[in-house]
Amino acid sequence: MDIWHLSLQISFLKYSPFVQRFLNLIGLTICLFFFCVSSVVSMFLNTLTPKFYVALTGTSSLISGLILIFEWWYFRKYGTSFIEQVSVSHLRPLLGGVDSSSPSNSNTSNGEADSNRQSVSECKVWRNPLNLFRGAEYNRYTWVTGREPLTYYDMNLSAQDHQTFFTCDSDHLRPADAIMQKAWRERNPQARISAAHEALELEDCATAYILLAEEEATTIMEAERLFKQALKAGEGCYRRSQQLQHHGTQYEAQHRRDTNVLVYIKRRLAMCSRKLGRTREAVKMMRDLMKEFPLLSMFNIHENLLESLLELQNYADVQAVLAKYDDISLPKSATICYTAALLKARAVSDKFSPEAASRRGLSTAEMNAVEAIHRAVEFNPHVPKYLLEMKSLILPPEHILKRGDSEAIAYAFFHLQHWKRVEGALNLLHCTWEGTFRMIPYPLEKGHLFYPYPICTETADRELLPMFHEVSVYPKKELPFFILFTAGLCSFTAMLALLTHQFPELMGVFAKAVIFVLFCQAKMVTWTHKLHS
Repeated sequence: MDIWHLSLQISFLKYSPFVQRFLNLIGLTICLFFFCVSSVVSMFLNTLTPKFYVALTGTSSLISGLILIFEWWYFRKYGTSFIEQVSVSHLRPLLGGVDSSSPSNSNTSNGEADSNRQSVSECKVWRNPLNLFRGAEYNRYTWVTGREPLTYYDMNLSAQDHQTFFTCDSDHLRPADAIMQKAWRERNPQARISAAHEALELEDCATAYILLAEEEATTIMEAERLFKQALKAGEGCYRRSQQLQHHGTQYEAQHRRDTNVLVYIKRRLAMCSRKLGRTREAVKMMRDLMKEFPLLSMFNIHENLLESLLELQNYADVQAVLAKYDDISLPKSATICYTAALLKARAVSDKFSPEAASRRGLSTAEMNAVEAIHRAVEFNPHVPKYLLEMKSLILPPEHILKRGDSEAIAYAFFHLQHWKRVEGALNLLHCTWEGTFRMIPYPLEKGHLFYPYPICTETADRELLPMFHEVSVYPKKELPFFILFTAGLCSFTAMLALLTHQFPELMGVFAKAVIFVLFCQAKMVTWTHKLHS
């Protein structure tokens, strides 16, 4: 290479006079060209009238407005800027760039294929596994604040659940059950409580004790006492119906109802123990219940168990429960996804530093924790704001919408303390959760790791959550640069058109001055380049 450079320098010195004359000729030609152009342009500008400037600025404003409207329509339909997409897809390959849209497109196609395999209803409402007691908790909140924490829609869903689980077609054969069948349909709380007392005057009725424990008891201890009485009555009914369940359809329905009643009572007793501080006892009761009735997974008792195990800081057992229920065939929940993320974050969060991570890169354990957080945030993007206390919590509703704001409130209400207990976990969440939205293909409905995010969650959450709560919505993607640019260009040209129409002579002088300054700058750049060469 040194010999080649040396020979090139020698040849340049040999022909340097010719090269210098050639460069001088080129410079003279350029100067003459600019002189002729400036003369023609000055003559052309002197012949222009103010009407021309009005028409020019008006036409520019119209064209930029049409571009803005098209860009906005394209963004609303496809989620990206048309100009940006054309630049990335067609101009970048011509300029030698790398097309980075292929992985995104493959992820998008995978997300669409996964969404086609999902048979889950988009806006199915679920019973909150950790719902509070109406008398001992929701009503006490109303007494203190004067606000109603439950909406009519939410309570109506609970009434439908009670009629489904606690009644059957054979209730007319038992007078107490017949009374309770009417009681569950009552809208007035006092009428329901009076009906429950009336049923207990006839016989020990398990569902009557349930109603009183839920709505009349003002403390958890009083509710626990009533549930223990309900357990005694419920076990007797369950044993009797179990012996007759194969004697006909009517007895099968009655046995199914008695099973639901018994499971509900035992679960609420375990929740009473958890609320009264007897967490180990609550864990044992939940485990026994899951062993006794393994097929009743629709009650999501494992979510109660996970919360209690986290309170005991028994993370090995939490991992074991997650390994059993964090399965692709089961419906996901915020409790499953965020608990998995918490366990992964716990391994690295105490030593995590964003500055150090940016210098050295993420380790394998840190990468696993970040991926788990991204997975959880994509499933329910509303949870981080509650965990990071960027948004105030309220009492969770009795029903939740998977991936919605109602589920986020229910999760954060019970699990915020567990995140705070793990040192650095909230800091890791704060540093990484917003990066999720840059990974999800846009439009948001396409999904990435999960089936597409339902577009109806905001409407359903507004029905489930009280009026005084501001419903969280799915994070919207920021407007692309070219939409903002065209909006600014349209506004600027429209302003110029208005000023030119109002002050045509002044704007004509201003336009000539601007063009003259631009030509002077161009001449200065040309002469400077010639002098340096």
